[in-house]
Amino acid sequence: MSRDMSYSAVMARKNEIMKKAVGIDYDKFESGGIAFDYERMMRDVGYSIEEIRKIQAETSVGNTPLIELKNLTKLVRMTSPPGKGARIFIKDEAANPSGSFKDRRASVSAYRAKSLGYRGIISATSGNYGAAVASQAAMRGLKCIVVQEVFDSKGRGQPEILEKGRKCEALGAEVVQLTVGPELFYTFLCLLEETGYFNASLYTPFGIAGIETLGYELAEQVRARTGKEPDAVVITHAGGGNVTGTARGLLKAGCKNTKIIGASVDLTGLHMASDRDFNRKSFTTGHTGFGVPFATWPDRADVPRNAARPLRYLDRYVTVSQGEVFYITEALAQLEGMERGPAGNTSLAAAFAIAREMDEDEILVVQETEYTGAGKLPTAQLTFAREMGVEVRRGDPAEEKAGERIVIPEHPAQIRVKDVDLDQLRKSYVKNCLNHYKGVKITPEDINFLAEDTKTSENYIENLIREIQP
Repeated sequence: MSRDMSYSAVMARKNEIMKKAVGIDYDKFESGGIAFDYERMMRDVGYSIEEIRKIQAETSVGNTPLIELKNLTKLVRMTSPPGKGARIFIKDEAANPSGSFKDRRASVSAYRAKSLGYRGIISATSGNYGAAVASQAAMRGLKCIVVQEVFDSKGRGQPEILEKGRKCEALGAEVVQLTVGPELFYTFLCLLEETGYFNASLYTPFGIAGIETLGYELAEQVRARTGKEPDAVVITHAGGGNVTGTARGLLKAGCKNTKIIGASVDLTGLHMASDRDFNRKSFTTGHTGFGVPFATWPDRADVPRNAARPLRYLDRYVTVSQGEVFYITEALAQLEGMERGPAGNTSLAAAFAIAREMDEDEILVVQETEYTGAGKLPTAQLTFAREMGVEVRRGDPAEEKAGERIVIPEHPAQIRVKDVDLDQLRKSYVKNCLNHYKGVKITPEDINFLAEDTKTSENYIENLIREIQP
């Protein structure tokens, strides 16, 4: 008897499909309420730092250079008050096989898939992660399918997404390209069920554990170079895995006082699933369209419980504009001789502004770079933006409006950050938990879990619940 492949039927059995595709029984971590045992989940199905380093070394992942951006630091100090202007370092993750930190995530998933006897792996992604999965699958002798959200209803695709699709194909993956909307997840589920392949989800413990080596390496390298720990690390924030994995690695390396700062491109006003809005943005990741929703409801992911939980680790969350990132991309190329892609330059733009707040003897690390190529370059993105009716001009980036106007700074001093209210995100997250688990009696275990999941206290959570449910 054939299975019912209607949208509603496939969605109804998504948990069954996911369980087979990741090899994790998520039920054993559940408490019956809001809480689940996060650390046990990470311990039971994760790997130690030493094990992951060995896994990654087999496919030439990791041990990427830490580079001091001396010329950008000098420019920061020229635009800062006396005594201000932290030293800026950058972890050059473009040195990984497919050109981004996401090789670290994919390496553990591919290893896990191979060790469990899966014939292939599938990822749903618009970009860099698909290339990373394809690369690691090729090295492990696995088949690979990348499901990619590419086009609007008129068949238009962004240069960056199209380029990344070509890269996935070059690395041996079968690429399934779709239009904006719910068909992505539906098609992904259908392919997992049909092929029996491993789900190389961004949100499993394997994917997060793979990034922990990045934070750990970063700590080792900064200590070796400067004799101290990094004072702050700026991490591009999208779905939360980058923040979570890097922060966990830093903590495992003993960096308990390092400030964890997330940074996203401000795309306020654009809806990521909107056919109209999809191509009116110039950044496919590292933006508020992912950063805010995944912070306030991480379990929206393609697994029952998301291992990426950014509010557990963030000390500060800031945004920058598209124009500011384009500016810093050119500055990095022309002052430091490093042409790199847009995702890492999001955190670099934020770091440039934050460094002006810090003392000269402090260390600020930008946690990643990524590869670049024709579709990722500012020229390609800005040309496409103009074709979509977006105005592009020089001026004060504070005047930028996502989807309507991109404003590139006229002077480096115009690069600023806007702080996102973490308390408001915490409140939204707790509110979403209460709505999702409506009718469930809140236990002390739930209160403790929410305190840990928001990096606050039990008293804070109790007061917040009283405020939400007076």
